[in-house]
Parts: sequence; structure tokens; C-alpha cells
Amino acid sequence: MWISRPIYELLPYLYMLAGAGLLAGAWLIETEIWPSIFLGVGALSLMGGLVLWLRRKDYRTKQAEYDSRSLDDKI
Repeated sequence: MWISRPIYELLPYLYMLAGAGLLAGAWLIETEIWPSIFLGVGALSLMGGLVLWLRRKDYRTKQAEYDSRSLDDKI
């Protein structure tokens, strides 16, 4: 499955925004079971967005350090 680049680049921020919204919802909702569900899903979403953002950042910095030419071109 392929998604367009703007959506792909926006995904970590959407995950983090959804996680922050769910965490805020867990604080504001005054029922018994929903806050715990919102808290768990919100924390996972926020953490997943952060991990995805950090892994992409690390990958891009590592790719910039390597030579992009083929080994055959160096001979």
C-alpha cells in the first residue's frame, strides 16, 4: 500500500495530536471506564508518533552521511 508523500510526512504529527487529544479527553471525561481507555490509547498513540518521528529523523541523518553512488561507479 502506498500513500502520498504529504500524508506520509504528516502521520507522526497526526498520531501525536490524536494521542494528546485522547489524554486530554481522559482528564475531562467523568465516567468510570472511558478515561482509562482514553489514557491507554492516547499514551500509545503519543508514544508511537514520537517513535516514528525520531526514527525518520535518525534515518534521514544517517542517509546524508553515506555516499549515494554505487560501488560499481567507484571503480
